[in-house]
Amino acid sequence: MSLNAKAHIEKAEDIQFSVLISVYKKEKPEYLKAALESIVNQTLKPTEIVIVKDGLLTKELDECIEDFQKKNSKLFKILAFKENRGLGLALRDGVKACKYEYIARMDSDDISKRDRFEKQFNYIQKHPEIALLGTWIAEFSKDEKKPDTLTKLPCKHQEILKFAKKRNPLRHMTMVLKKEAIMKAGNYRDFLWFEDYDLWVRMLQKGYIAANIPEYLVNVRADKEMFARRGGRQYLKQDYKFQKIMLKVGFISVLGFLCNVIIRSIVRLMPNNFRTYIYNKFLRKMVK
Repeated sequence: MSLNAKAHIEKAEDIQFSVLISVYKKEKPEYLKAALESIVNQTLKPTEIVIVKDGLLTKELDECIEDFQKKNSKLFKILAFKENRGLGLALRDGVKACKYEYIARMDSDDISKRDRFEKQFNYIQKHPEIALLGTWIAEFSKDEKKPDTLTKLPCKHQEILKFAKKRNPLRHMTMVLKKEAIMKAGNYRDFLWFEDYDLWVRMLQKGYIAANIPEYLVNVRADKEMFARRGGRQYLKQDYKFQKIMLKVGFISVLGFLCNVIIRSIVRLMPNNFRTYIYNKFLRKMVK
Protein backbone atom coordinates (compact mmCIF):
# COMPACT_ATOMS: atom_id res chain seq x y z
CA MET A 1 0.00 0.00 0.00
CA SER A 2 1.38 3.38 -0.98
CA LEU A 3 1.87 6.01 1.69
CA ASN A 4 -0.12 8.40 -0.47
CA ALA A 5 -2.96 6.01 -1.17
CA LYS A 6 -6.40 7.52 -0.73
CA ALA A 7 -9.69 5.73 -0.42
CA HIS A 8 -13.24 7.03 -0.38
CA ILE A 9 -14.91 6.82 3.00
CA GLU A 10 -18.47 7.62 4.01
CA LYS A 11 -19.54 9.97 6.80
CA ALA A 12 -18.25 8.96 10.22
CA GLU A 13 -21.73 8.26 11.54
CA ASP A 14 -22.33 5.80 8.68
CA ILE A 15 -19.15 3.77 9.20
CA GLN A 16 -19.65 0.21 10.33
CA PHE A 17 -16.94 -1.06 12.67
CA SER A 18 -16.10 -3.81 15.13
CA VAL A 19 -14.74 -3.52 18.66
CA LEU A 20 -12.37 -6.31 19.70
CA ILE A 21 -11.85 -7.29 23.35
CA SER A 22 -10.04 -10.27 24.86
CA VAL A 23 -10.93 -11.51 28.36
CA TYR A 24 -9.28 -14.13 30.57
CA LYS A 25 -10.04 -15.53 34.01
CA LYS A 26 -7.87 -13.18 36.08
CA GLU A 27 -9.79 -10.08 35.00
CA LYS A 28 -11.98 -8.33 37.57
CA PRO A 29 -15.73 -8.40 36.74
CA GLU A 30 -16.25 -4.81 37.93
CA TYR A 31 -13.47 -3.61 35.62
CA LEU A 32 -14.92 -5.52 32.67
CA LYS A 33 -18.36 -4.07 33.37
CA ALA A 34 -16.98 -0.52 33.37
CA ALA A 35 -15.08 -1.18 30.13
CA LEU A 36 -18.13 -2.59 28.34
CA GLU A 37 -20.37 0.20 29.59
CA SER A 38 -17.93 2.73 28.15
CA ILE A 39 -18.27 1.00 24.76
CA VAL A 40 -22.04 0.47 24.53
CA ASN A 41 -22.66 4.07 25.66
CA GLN A 42 -20.50 5.72 23.00
CA THR A 43 -21.89 8.68 21.09
CA LEU A 44 -20.89 6.75 17.95
CA LYS A 45 -21.91 3.16 18.64
CA PRO A 46 -20.03 0.15 17.21
CA THR A 47 -21.76 -2.18 14.77
CA GLU A 48 -20.51 -5.25 16.64
CA ILE A 49 -18.49 -6.08 19.74
CA VAL A 50 -16.36 -9.21 19.44
CA ILE A 51 -15.35 -10.69 22.79
CA VAL A 52 -12.76 -13.44 22.84
CA LYS A 53 -12.90 -15.61 25.95
CA ASP A 54 -9.25 -16.63 26.22
CA GLY A 55 -9.79 -19.82 28.21
CA LEU A 56 -12.51 -20.68 30.75
CA LEU A 57 -13.63 -17.66 32.76
CA THR A 58 -14.95 -17.26 36.29
CA LYS A 59 -18.68 -17.43 36.89
CA GLU A 60 -18.72 -13.70 37.63
CA LEU A 61 -17.03 -12.78 34.35
CA ASP A 62 -19.36 -15.05 32.35
CA GLU A 63 -22.37 -13.50 34.06
CA CYS A 64 -21.10 -10.01 33.28
CA ILE A 65 -20.77 -10.83 29.58
CA GLU A 66 -24.15 -12.61 29.49
CA ASP A 67 -25.82 -9.60 31.07
CA PHE A 68 -24.52 -7.30 28.35
CA GLN A 69 -25.52 -9.82 25.70
CA LYS A 70 -29.10 -9.91 26.95
CA LYS A 71 -29.34 -6.12 26.84
CA ASN A 72 -27.65 -5.86 23.43
CA SER A 73 -28.44 -9.19 21.75
CA LYS A 74 -27.52 -8.17 18.20
CA LEU A 75 -24.36 -6.30 19.16
CA PHE A 76 -22.19 -9.02 20.72
CA LYS A 77 -20.30 -11.86 19.07
CA ILE A 78 -18.58 -14.26 21.48
CA LEU A 79 -15.61 -16.52 20.68
CA ALA A 80 -15.00 -19.00 23.49
CA PHE A 81 -11.87 -21.12 23.88
CA LYS A 82 -11.35 -23.74 26.57
CA GLU A 83 -7.64 -23.01 26.98
CA ASN A 84 -5.86 -19.76 27.74
CA ARG A 85 -3.48 -19.25 24.82
CA GLY A 86 -2.35 -15.68 25.44
CA LEU A 87 -3.38 -12.27 24.10
CA GLY A 88 -1.67 -12.54 20.71
CA LEU A 89 -3.44 -15.73 19.62
CA ALA A 90 -6.75 -14.60 21.13
CA LEU A 91 -6.64 -11.38 19.12
CA ARG A 92 -5.48 -13.23 16.03
CA ASP A 93 -8.71 -15.24 16.04
CA GLY A 94 -10.67 -12.17 17.07
CA VAL A 95 -9.47 -10.17 14.06
CA LYS A 96 -10.56 -12.98 11.74
CA ALA A 97 -14.00 -12.99 13.37
CA CYS A 98 -14.51 -9.24 13.01
CA LYS A 99 -16.95 -8.54 10.18
CA TYR A 100 -16.11 -4.95 9.34
CA GLU A 101 -13.30 -3.00 7.68
CA TYR A 102 -12.34 -1.09 10.81
CA ILE A 103 -11.51 -2.74 14.13
CA ALA A 104 -11.33 -0.73 17.35
CA ARG A 105 -9.31 -2.31 20.15
CA MET A 106 -10.29 -2.09 23.78
CA ASP A 107 -8.82 -3.65 26.90
CA SER A 108 -11.11 -5.32 29.41
CA ASP A 109 -10.11 -3.09 32.32
CA ASP A 110 -9.84 0.38 30.77
CA ILE A 111 -12.49 3.02 30.10
CA SER A 112 -13.06 4.84 26.82
CA LYS A 113 -14.25 8.44 26.89
CA ARG A 114 -17.83 8.66 25.64
CA ASP A 115 -16.89 10.44 22.41
CA ARG A 116 -13.80 8.36 21.65
CA PHE A 117 -15.15 6.59 18.56
CA GLU A 118 -16.91 9.68 17.28
CA LYS A 119 -13.65 11.62 17.33
CA GLN A 120 -11.58 8.78 15.89
CA PHE A 121 -13.91 8.11 12.98
CA ASN A 122 -14.36 11.81 12.26
CA TYR A 123 -10.58 11.91 11.99
CA ILE A 124 -10.50 8.86 9.72
CA GLN A 125 -13.22 10.38 7.54
CA LYS A 126 -10.88 13.32 6.91
CA HIS A 127 -7.77 11.10 6.59
CA PRO A 128 -8.90 7.82 4.97
CA GLU A 129 -5.31 6.80 4.22
CA ILE A 130 -4.68 6.09 7.90
CA ALA A 131 -4.57 2.39 8.85
CA LEU A 132 -3.46 2.77 12.50
CA LEU A 133 -5.09 5.47 14.62
CA GLY A 134 -4.47 5.86 18.35
CA THR A 135 -4.92 8.57 20.97
CA TRP A 136 -3.20 9.89 24.05
CA ILE A 137 -4.13 8.29 27.39
CA ALA A 138 -4.87 9.36 30.95
CA GLU A 139 -3.68 6.86 33.57
CA PHE A 140 -5.38 6.39 36.91
CA SER A 141 -4.88 4.14 39.91
CA LYS A 142 -8.17 4.69 41.78
CA ASP A 143 -10.58 7.15 40.20
CA GLU A 144 -10.89 7.47 36.42
CA LYS A 145 -11.98 11.08 36.86
CA LYS A 146 -8.77 11.87 38.72
CA PRO A 147 -5.87 10.67 36.54
CA ASP A 148 -2.44 10.36 38.10
CA THR A 149 -0.44 10.74 34.90
CA LEU A 150 -0.95 11.72 31.27
CA THR A 151 0.87 10.10 28.37
CA LYS A 152 1.42 12.06 25.18
CA LEU A 153 2.69 10.32 22.05
CA PRO A 154 3.88 11.56 18.65
CA CYS A 155 0.95 12.30 16.35
CA LYS A 156 2.25 12.46 12.78
CA HIS A 157 3.32 9.43 10.76
CA GLN A 158 7.00 10.31 10.36
CA GLU A 159 7.27 11.15 14.07
CA ILE A 160 5.63 7.84 14.97
CA LEU A 161 7.96 5.95 12.63
CA LYS A 162 11.02 7.54 14.27
CA PHE A 163 9.69 7.01 17.81
CA ALA A 164 8.90 3.35 17.06
CA LYS A 165 12.60 2.59 16.70
CA LYS A 166 13.03 3.24 20.43
CA ARG A 167 9.64 2.84 22.09
CA ASN A 168 6.08 1.73 21.39
CA PRO A 169 4.48 4.76 19.66
CA LEU A 170 0.84 3.62 19.91
CA ARG A 171 -1.28 2.55 22.87
CA HIS A 172 -3.05 -0.72 22.16
CA MET A 173 -6.30 0.05 23.99
CA THR A 174 -6.79 3.25 21.97
CA MET A 175 -6.36 1.84 18.47
CA VAL A 176 -8.62 1.82 15.43
CA LEU A 177 -7.12 -0.39 12.72
CA LYS A 178 -7.92 -1.40 9.17
CA LYS A 179 -8.57 -5.13 9.12
CA GLU A 180 -7.08 -5.54 5.64
CA ALA A 181 -3.85 -3.91 6.79
CA ILE A 182 -3.66 -6.16 9.86
CA MET A 183 -4.10 -9.26 7.75
CA LYS A 184 -1.59 -8.23 5.08
CA ALA A 185 0.99 -7.56 7.81
CA GLY A 186 0.52 -11.09 9.13
CA ASN A 187 -2.04 -10.45 11.89
CA TYR A 188 -1.22 -10.68 15.62
CA ARG A 189 1.36 -13.25 16.74
CA ASP A 190 2.05 -15.08 19.97
CA PHE A 191 4.54 -12.64 21.49
CA LEU A 192 4.09 -12.17 25.24
CA TRP A 193 3.91 -8.45 26.23
CA PHE A 194 4.84 -7.32 22.71
CA GLU A 195 1.81 -8.46 20.70
CA ASP A 196 0.87 -4.90 19.75
CA TYR A 197 4.33 -3.38 19.18
CA ASP A 198 5.26 -6.38 17.05
CA LEU A 199 2.21 -5.81 14.83
CA TRP A 200 2.79 -2.04 14.55
CA VAL A 201 6.34 -2.55 13.30
CA ARG A 202 5.22 -5.00 10.62
CA MET A 203 2.42 -2.66 9.51
CA LEU A 204 4.72 0.37 9.43
CA GLN A 205 7.28 -1.56 7.41
CA LYS A 206 4.63 -2.30 4.82
CA GLY A 207 4.01 1.42 4.41
CA TYR A 208 0.72 1.73 6.28
CA ILE A 209 0.14 5.18 7.73
CA ALA A 210 -0.22 5.78 11.47
CA ALA A 211 -1.41 8.72 13.54
CA ASN A 212 -2.35 9.64 17.10
CA ILE A 213 -5.11 12.08 17.96
CA PRO A 214 -3.68 14.60 20.47
CA GLU A 215 -6.47 14.07 22.98
CA TYR A 216 -6.86 11.87 26.05
CA LEU A 217 -9.66 9.58 24.86
CA VAL A 218 -9.02 6.48 26.99
CA ASN A 219 -8.62 6.22 30.76
CA VAL A 220 -6.13 3.45 31.53
CA ARG A 221 -5.66 1.63 34.83
CA ALA A 222 -2.04 2.01 35.93
CA ASP A 223 -1.00 0.72 39.35
CA LYS A 224 2.20 -0.66 40.84
CA GLU A 225 1.40 -4.09 39.40
CA MET A 226 1.54 -2.65 35.89
CA PHE A 227 5.07 -1.35 36.43
CA ALA A 228 6.08 -4.62 38.10
CA ARG A 229 5.01 -6.46 34.95
CA ARG A 230 7.43 -4.31 32.96
CA GLY A 231 10.42 -5.52 34.90
CA GLY A 232 12.31 -8.69 35.67
CA ARG A 233 14.43 -11.13 33.71
CA GLN A 234 11.52 -12.70 31.82
CA TYR A 235 10.34 -9.32 30.53
CA LEU A 236 13.93 -8.43 29.62
CA LYS A 237 14.26 -11.72 27.72
CA GLN A 238 11.15 -10.91 25.67
CA ASP A 239 12.35 -7.36 25.14
CA TYR A 240 15.71 -8.58 23.85
CA LYS A 241 13.96 -11.05 21.54
CA PHE A 242 11.86 -8.23 20.09
CA GLN A 243 14.88 -5.97 19.60
CA LYS A 244 16.62 -8.78 17.69
CA ILE A 245 13.59 -9.11 15.41
CA MET A 246 13.56 -5.37 14.68
CA LEU A 247 17.28 -5.55 13.86
CA LYS A 248 16.86 -8.62 11.66
CA VAL A 249 14.10 -7.07 9.54
CA GLY A 250 16.04 -3.82 9.19
CA PHE A 251 13.69 -1.65 11.22
CA ILE A 252 16.56 -0.52 13.50
CA SER A 253 20.32 -0.25 13.01
CA VAL A 254 23.01 -2.12 14.94
CA LEU A 255 23.70 1.04 16.94
CA GLY A 256 20.00 1.46 17.65
CA PHE A 257 19.80 -2.16 18.75
CA LEU A 258 22.74 -1.77 21.17
CA CYS A 259 21.38 1.46 22.66
CA ASN A 260 17.92 -0.02 23.11
CA VAL A 261 19.22 -3.18 24.75
CA ILE A 262 21.49 -1.31 27.19
CA ILE A 263 18.84 1.20 28.26
CA ARG A 264 16.09 -1.41 28.52
CA SER A 265 18.28 -3.82 30.48
CA ILE A 266 18.87 -1.15 33.11
CA VAL A 267 15.17 -0.28 33.36
CA ARG A 268 13.93 -3.89 33.41
CA LEU A 269 16.30 -4.98 36.18
CA MET A 270 15.99 -2.00 38.54
CA PRO A 271 13.72 -2.23 41.64
CA ASN A 272 10.02 -1.73 40.90
CA ASN A 273 9.68 1.46 42.95
CA PHE A 274 12.57 3.07 41.10
CA ARG A 275 11.22 1.91 37.74
CA THR A 276 7.84 3.45 38.61
CA TYR A 277 9.63 6.72 39.42
CA ILE A 278 11.50 6.66 36.09
CA TYR A 279 8.31 6.05 34.10
CA ASN A 280 6.38 8.79 35.89
CA LYS A 281 9.22 11.29 35.97
CA PHE A 282 10.53 11.01 32.42
CA LEU A 283 7.98 9.13 30.30
CA ARG A 284 4.71 10.60 31.57
CA LYS A 285 3.31 13.92 32.70
CA MET A 286 2.20 13.96 36.33
CA VAL A 287 -1.21 15.54 37.00
CA LYS A 288 -1.04 18.25 39.64
